Amino acid sequence: MPITVHLDRMMAERKISLKDLAEEVGITNANLSKLKTGKVSAVRFSTLEAICDVLDCQPGDLLEYQKGEK
Repeated sequence: MPITVHLDRMMAERKISLKDLAEEVGITNANLSKLKTGKVSAVRFSTLEAICDVLDCQPGDLLEYQKGEK
């Protein structure tokens, strides 16, 4: 997948657990875990905004595009 999710790195830098982040963002642990491991095909802007708000970061800190074969 050409989009890499760096949520785990940002969570480690901010010293926040998956459970705590899920509670603050208002999504389930399971859905946040899928996002963290990159096993999602979409994310709502409202969820991304909430994650960025809690982690005090920019969307580009969480997502990276890596050009690859189509």
